[in-house]
Order: sequence, then structure tokens, then C-alpha cells
Amino acid sequence: MSTFTSPSTNGKNGTTNRTMNGTMSGTMNGTKNRPRHGSGNTRTTESARRPRLSGMTWLVWRQHRAAFWTILAATVLCVAWMVYQRGQLMDFLDSYGFPAKNLDDAGKRFDPYIGAFSSVTTGLTAIPVILGVLLGAPLLAGDLENGTAKLIAAQSVSRNRWLATKLALTGLVVVVSTVTLSAVFAWWWSPIKLDYVDIDWSSREFFNTTGPVPVALSLLCVFGGVLIGVILRRTLVAMVVTLGFAVAVQTVWGYFKLSLGDIVTATTKPVSPGTPITFPSSVPRTAHVLDTSYVSGSGKHFDLTTCTDTLSEAATTSCMKKADIVGASIDYIPISQMSSMQWLGASILFALTAGIVAFLFIWGRKRLV
Repeated sequence: MSTFTSPSTNGKNGTTNRTMNGTMSGTMNGTKNRPRHGSGNTRTTESARRPRLSGMTWLVWRQHRAAFWTILAATVLCVAWMVYQRGQLMDFLDSYGFPAKNLDDAGKRFDPYIGAFSSVTTGLTAIPVILGVLLGAPLLAGDLENGTAKLIAAQSVSRNRWLATKLALTGLVVVVSTVTLSAVFAWWWSPIKLDYVDIDWSSREFFNTTGPVPVALSLLCVFGGVLIGVILRRTLVAMVVTLGFAVAVQTVWGYFKLSLGDIVTATTKPVSPGTPITFPSSVPRTAHVLDTSYVSGSGKHFDLTTCTDTLSEAATTSCMKKADIVGASIDYIPISQMSSMQWLGASILFALTAGIVAFLFIWGRKRLV
């Protein structure tokens, strides 16, 4: 469309002006409507290269991507090693003739496979401590120490959203890692779990590395470390204090976990005082025995060291008869309670973790500047 309202008095000039104006206008309009040279390809390339994560989630991932990728890579390597070890274990069991033959008779031939369990459980039991110190403590303490928190607070993103994204993404990485390791380790142990008596299922090497327990312990140590970092606001100091906190959590948990089970008592039938005492045979082979004692006719319990200081068999018989010992009892927790104990204990640990997270949002967010 021409910009002139009337043609020029000179026909030639008028034609020229109309042509030039019309051409320039069309060219300008066409230039505005068409993408610049290569811009379409550039937009397509940028769209293809754009990360799937966006916004605050992308920012938090990028900020801690080294720690997150290290955790995930270590998980993959550990899983690969456990899968390999389970294959070795199954080959031995098949060649040995298990379960028709008892593993107690395998002797030293089975020692390398038990050694493989020991080497892996040493690392698995340390995971909550490692994650708490290296991931939890610096998560917010680093931002508070170097001033990143003030920069975030000055943006349009709320502190709650920033804190929620940090905790959610960190918790997701921890859960994925620990759930995977727990499941694969339980799968590796499962062929001999109910038959091999030399492995104590209630020990921290096996109780704390299977089921929901490693997940709950890791989350408690990590978020406890985050809270410590918010309070202390110094990365190195927070890491040292978190180390003590994580070790304390593991210690208290070790004393507390057996109280989650229901104690079962097996007692022999009473015999005449002075008669040789036999112990209950109904106790499962893989049960965790808490106490073994003698029982008197009145129901009183005596330690197994009773009457052991006598000098002759006749004197021992006389001592047992005098103490009115008529039987023996064994207190134990069967392995069948392991899963219920783990879930009950894990629910307590999850509740403590939820309390820490709530405290971080209610009080800690005021200190994120």
C-alpha cells in the first residue's frame, strides 16, 4: 500500500514514487512477517536443547547436580556389584546342592560369600551418615554462608517455594538411592535368609540395610543435617556436628530396635529337681535369642552360671536340686517379626523426619536470609 494520498504531478515521477513506496512497504512488511535467516532453525535447536526441568527445580538441580549425580552413580555401581555377587552365590548353592544339604556343613567353602556380604554391609550401614554429612549439612548452610540465600530472597520466588524445592529434590534423590539399594540387597540375601544361622538378622548389618529402615535413617540424617546447617550457618561446622548427630541416631536406634518386637518364651516341661535339664528344641534356628535361663519349681529364673562353680558332678546335681531347678526357658524374637519391626521403627523415624521438616518451614525459613 502506498504512503502517498495523491499521485505526483509528473506521471513518470508519480509512477516511480508509487512503485518505490509500494515495493519498500511490501518488502518491510514481508521482512517483519518472515523469520530472520536461520532464526527458525535456532529456535528449533534451542527448544530441543532446553532441559526438561525448569524454573526453581532446574535451578536447584543445577546447583547440586554434582552431589546428586555422584549419589546416583554410586548407587548404580553398588547395585551392579550386588547383582554380580548374587549370581556367584546362586552358582555355589546350585553346585553345593542347597537346600537339600545344610549350609552349616559347607565350612570354609562358604566363607568367601559371607565375606562379600560383610564388605557390602559395611558401606550400606554408613550411607545415612555419609548422606547426612555430605548432602544434608551443606544444602542450606552453603547458601547462608556465601550469600546465595539473600540473592534468592530478593527474587520473586518465595522462600517457602525455594525451601520446598530444595528439600523435595534432595529427598527424592535419597529415596531413589536407598530404596534401590535396600531392595537389591534383600534380593541378594533372600536365598539363605531363613536357613543360614551364622547371619544375625537383627544386627545392624542386615536389619538396617533392608526394608524401609535405610530409607528412614537416611532421610532423618539428611534433613537433620539441613536443620543443623540452618542453625549454625557455617558449612564445615555443620558437617562436623551432623556427623555426631548421625552417629548418635544410629547408636540410639541400635539400642531401641529390638524393643519393637514381641518376645517369645519357650520353656521345657518340668522335671524332678536334680534331673539333667534339657533346653527347648522349638526355637527356630534363625531366631535372635535374648536370654537363656534355668527355671525353678516356683517359676523363678536362674542364670546359666548357677551351680557351675562346683567341683564334681554329684555336687552340681545336689546344687541344682537345692535350687529346685526343674526346667529351662529361652526368650527369643523370630525372624518372622523382622518386617513388622522394620516398618514400625521406620514409621517412628519418618515421623521424626516430618517434625524436622515442619520445624524448618515454621522457624527455619525466617533464618534463610
